[in-house]
Amino acid sequence: MKSTWKIINNEKGTTQYDISVPSLVMNEKIMNQKKIANLFNNYFLSVADPINVENNKAKNSSMVNPVNCLFKYYSKPFATLNWQYTSTYKIGKIIGSLKSKNISGYDEISNHIIKVSSPYVISPLTYICNAALSSGGFPGRLKYAIVKSIFKKGSKQDISNYRPISLLTSFSKVFEKLIYNRLYTHIETNSILVQEQFGFRMQHSTEQAAFSLISGVLMAMNNNQIVEGIFYDLQ
Repeated sequence: MKSTWKIINNEKGTTQYDISVPSLVMNEKIMNQKKIANLFNNYFLSVADPINVENNKAKNSSMVNPVNCLFKYYSKPFATLNWQYTSTYKIGKIIGSLKSKNISGYDEISNHIIKVSSPYVISPLTYICNAALSSGGFPGRLKYAIVKSIFKKGSKQDISNYRPISLLTSFSKVFEKLIYNRLYTHIETNSILVQEQFGFRMQHSTEQAAFSLISGVLMAMNNNQIVEGIFYDLQ
């Protein structure tokens, strides 16, 4: 799907290669790059803060903690999640699965460099990963990101016509994949996700979600049920 949209955007000419912003117009025309960077920083923060506040408002105070929701719909207790230490073999597989891109974070170390230097960094990286799993903390330096503004549409001098993207370090992606693999295995092994959860799962797709919806509607019609009463969570 990503390749399809990449081809479509290339043909439409909407692919953004130059992400520099020469000027913005607020009360006046601003061309100083430091001022533009600060304006983007303040704008993106002002947009995100109200969204975070709104999402944190719970209509039902008993459902504030997501774990309470799990307890409500699952009667059996879940198995304890154990952070098992990783090995150089598994870290090597994760490094090998990274896309060979030259884009990098603030440390200027790209996926390509890590893959080429894998024999030299794999052992210390495994040690650091195991230390993080043991302490239960994600390395602070790997949380740093370069935030770049991507133009959407309209006037390029209007700050509201840009959206932010974050460029994290390539080393952080190794940690993320390691933790993701453990979390996903735990969730799948203990059948925590419902069958209707099609998004962001391996061997699940939008085609299966559409098939499940159509199948449910047809079964309801065959049984003389009210189709409007059927609800599927396809997220």
